[in-house]
Amino acid sequence: MNHKSTGKAALWLLLIPYIGLLWVPFYNFHEPVIFGFPFFYWYQLLWVPITAVLIWIAYRSVRDGE
Repeated sequence: MNHKSTGKAALWLLLIPYIGLLWVPFYNFHEPVIFGFPFFYWYQLLWVPITAVLIWIAYRSVRDGE
């Protein structure tokens, strides 16, 4: 795979958090509770670092000059 197609493929990674958080009935539950946080909250908070890593991967794959 060449550089341009690799970059475009990495941009598809950005859909993962969108899909993971779009369908609220998937995570609209109280149990399991972790550190006092219901599943509804810690599931969404877990996506913050996951999304940051995916954005970093997509950025590194499409930036010019390297």
